[in-house]
Amino acid sequence: MILSNLSIQALSGQLVLGLVNGAFYATLSLGLSVIFGMLNIVNFAHGAFFMLGAYIGWIALTYLGIGYWEALLLTPILVGAVGLAVERTLLQWLYRLDNAYGLLLTFGLSLVIEGIFRDAFGASGQTYQTPELLEGSMDLGFMRLPIYRAWILLASAFVCGLTWYIIERTRLGAYLRAATENPDIANTLGINVPMLVSLTYAAGVALAAFAGVLAAPVVQINPLMGANIIITVFAVVVIGGMGSIAGSVTTGLSLGLLEGVAKIVYPQIAATIVFLAMTVVLLVLPAGIFGTEPKRV
Repeated sequence: MILSNLSIQALSGQLVLGLVNGAFYATLSLGLSVIFGMLNIVNFAHGAFFMLGAYIGWIALTYLGIGYWEALLLTPILVGAVGLAVERTLLQWLYRLDNAYGLLLTFGLSLVIEGIFRDAFGASGQTYQTPELLEGSMDLGFMRLPIYRAWILLASAFVCGLTWYIIERTRLGAYLRAATENPDIANTLGINVPMLVSLTYAAGVALAAFAGVLAAPVVQINPLMGANIIITVFAVVVIGGMGSIAGSVTTGLSLGLLEGVAKIVYPQIAATIVFLAMTVVLLVLPAGIFGTEPKRV
């Protein structure tokens, strides 16, 4: 049998690498879930903002001499400001319309952003040097894990935990939930609903940009890097439940591990295992694992 021939070391190594991939899925899907859960917008431009974050980090290092650590802090702020402008000038007119309008607008926006960077930098990939502090590897006994990949796990866990805490355990999070669940009542209570909506979208795309800078040293930076991963990330969000933060994080990590196992047990299915899982889950739970069924009236 296939399983009897598995190497424990190889399987353990793939699980660790799968966990790293899952951390990327979790961080990216978290931003999508925040935007959909709070604004009810399917943000198809999320992959483009992920790519934008990686490119800004690369441009900052290559042309401005701004290092990795500064870029990791400044890039999400800059991309968040871009997202704020997008929300104020484009998306705010679509909230009372069908979700398809928001999806089509953000899809078109993603094509525009990708086209701009393809014209400016070409289709070939750019490389980003691993920061000196995170170079090298550590011995786990069954494999040598690059220190940078361990950092990805720690950084993703921190950002996901902080996002959950802000939304679920702070006054600002309570205001956000109130503004999205019943904006009219929130307005009468003195809550600035338009500002909170704008900040929510900005925060969602800032998370994508953070993931982009985090990914820059381990992937080829190119204009299509966001398009190549966004479909998988959407599948993660759907499986976890649209708008569920816990669902996005848990599903992202779990599917990363599942991919790792598939690469050892049956490599041919590894690229599609996420979509097979989505099919199975939706047949049983149409709203996703952590999602809730819409109320019928």
